[in-house]
Amino acid sequence: MTRSPPPQRSDFKAFSCLQTRWADNDMYGHMNNVVHYQLFDTAINKWLIDAELLDPLGGAIAGLVVETGCRYHAEAMFPDQITAGISVARLGGSSVTYEIGLFRNDEQTAFADGRFVHVYVDRANRRSVQLPDEWRATLGKITQ
Repeated sequence: MTRSPPPQRSDFKAFSCLQTRWADNDMYGHMNNVVHYQLFDTAINKWLIDAELLDPLGGAIAGLVVETGCRYHAEAMFPDQITAGISVARLGGSSVTYEIGLFRNDEQTAFADGRFVHVYVDRANRRSVQLPDEWRATLGKITQ
């Protein structure tokens, strides 16, 4: 099986800057694999908040993660600065598939990349809802 190469910064349209923490390092001296998923989640939600789409405390809709995946290409560790590249691979009626590349410091090649699938639901009844037009327009700007 051939593995596709890691993505480059130029493959992404939106970015979110994140800081590693001392606690992110494991006993081997590099970032523990679960932290990659935390960075994905934080980057996507930070971008949605910055784009004024997501109101995590009072918004009418919430995104539930229904699928994730990650490929690891190189190590990262504290005190690396992380830039997460974010793109939308698929914009469905009530779901969004995000692709994320994690870049260490000023490097152009991702040390990890992955995907997150969110299904958007009504915050009160937890049933899926159609994405609002404002969401579709904004997410459309970063769709591959």
